[in-house]
Amino acid sequence: MCLKIKMTLKKIVSSSLLLMIVGLLPAQHVLEKANTFLNSLSDEIKAKTLFTLDDSERFNMNYVPIPREGATFHDFNEAQKKAALDLLRASLSEEGFRKSQEIMELEKVLRIIENDDNDKMPDGRPRRDPLNYHFCIFGNPSKDQPWGWRFEGHHLSLNFTSTEGIISSSTPTFFGTNPGIVRSTEYKGKEVLKKEAQLSFSLLHSMTPEQLKTVVFTDVAPHDIITTTKRKVEQLESLGIPYTDLSQNQKKIFMELLDLYINNYEHGFAAGFRDKINKAGIDNLKFAWAGSQHPGKGHYFRIQGPSLLIEYDNTQNDANHVHTVVRDLTNDYGEDVLKAHYEKEHQH
Repeated sequence: MCLKIKMTLKKIVSSSLLLMIVGLLPAQHVLEKANTFLNSLSDEIKAKTLFTLDDSERFNMNYVPIPREGATFHDFNEAQKKAALDLLRASLSEEGFRKSQEIMELEKVLRIIENDDNDKMPDGRPRRDPLNYHFCIFGNPSKDQPWGWRFEGHHLSLNFTSTEGIISSSTPTFFGTNPGIVRSTEYKGKEVLKKEAQLSFSLLHSMTPEQLKTVVFTDVAPHDIITTTKRKVEQLESLGIPYTDLSQNQKKIFMELLDLYINNYEHGFAAGFRDKINKAGIDNLKFAWAGSQHPGKGHYFRIQGPSLLIEYDNTQNDANHVHTVVRDLTNDYGEDVLKAHYEKEHQH
């Protein structure tokens, strides 16, 4: 009996250690990639890339094609481009990295479709440009001190914070696609955020007429995600159907949709983020819908709980232009973990 208990405890301890190692290795990988990237840069490019951790630029989120701070792929040689992409890949899952690359590729599609040689940025470069994505690093990448970084351009805003050697925040996370479904060019048929659309409609269409009265809060979808680029996001109006009121099949679809978003993140962070949502209570999550109940016309959905907000909006360009965002209502930009870190330091 004692031997069996000891063996069980040994397995539990071994499993816990393995989870810790699995969680820490990717984060250390990110630190290594960040320093490799910085060390590859000239002093001139490094000056465009580095900011202090408390610089207000860190909170200057945007997802439209405008002039931005930070070095871009135009500034990099091939080795620097590789180092930059290695950092991005290490900060996301393979799926998250794939989506980010395909969103950048859509700039080529827009340039062909719009065919406007006069549509340029202030620096004279085309406004539709897959190389016009900016890297900013905030603070000095270190295992002992907090730091952060951002990758941003048209339809992408990826914000990361690291404390005590781990990725402690990966939000706000914004993905957008225009076209949502490519109708022409060699990319015809491409739909980068296809699963998000499929699962959300699948969940909506599984609802009974009675459930729909709670799920659909208006027949007109908002023109954009409601939180837009706000620095600090509060709880939106508590609308929609609670997770507890879903059937078993609906709960399955709901969790597939939720996991689709969480699985964009680096493995270690995704596990911690999922755990945080679970602790706040899956039963406290709600699914709400606005606008058309069929593809091709403007629609919007959100998943909201005590610590989480996911928004998805497809209304522009005849409902073929998607904006979707994940916000951590307590820890965007690492706000909560940074506060705890500094309080801990102050005690010492």
